[in-house]
Amino acid sequence: MSQNLQPSLEMLVRLSAVIASRQTDELSKHFNLLATRADAVQVEEVILQSYLFLGYPIALNAMALWREKIGPNISIQAQEDLDTWTVRGQEVCGAVYGGQYADLRAYIRRLHPDLEQWMVQEGYGKVLGRSGLSLVERELCIVALLAVLDVPKQLYSHLRGALNVGADVWQVSQALKIGLGYVEDDIATRGWKTWDSFQSRAAVGE
Repeated sequence: MSQNLQPSLEMLVRLSAVIASRQTDELSKHFNLLATRADAVQVEEVILQSYLFLGYPIALNAMALWREKIGPNISIQAQEDLDTWTVRGQEVCGAVYGGQYADLRAYIRRLHPDLEQWMVQEGYGKVLGRSGLSLVERELCIVALLAVLDVPKQLYSHLRGALNVGADVWQVSQALKIGLGYVEDDIATRGWKTWDSFQSRAAVGE
């Protein structure tokens, strides 16, 4: 029997997918639901982390629409420095990539050393290492978002990453299913092929 995500988590994962889909009307409808049923801090963390994958314009527009629904932000984020982000980024990135962490950093460094630094400090330290969402929740949201973006290599990495940080296989499958519900059939087919490829390789310990 198939399992579904808890309603509170499903709403966050779906939010991530809808933001990536750029369907403004759908996003507005989903925000109406979230405004009465979801934790505002968690919603805003999903929006904030989306800028890593979608850029500032998409994240800014999503946050502006959310503000229209719930009003001004009254939370205060603690001040942090680059050293904090670096240490935290190494820990979080290491947790997500597990045994592939060292190879990942070496690969990104070969592409460009600044990209490696930004990945650790900005991506995993400043953003994905924040409080407000667990790392499992963040990774499941990322899986749904990347499914919409149709980027198989990055999707593969975060399918594995979600499991590395403690998500169950069925949770990852559900997050992928949610994301692929917002794409055309050919993209959905590629997404499920990526999932099948990951499971096949995982079964033989790769």
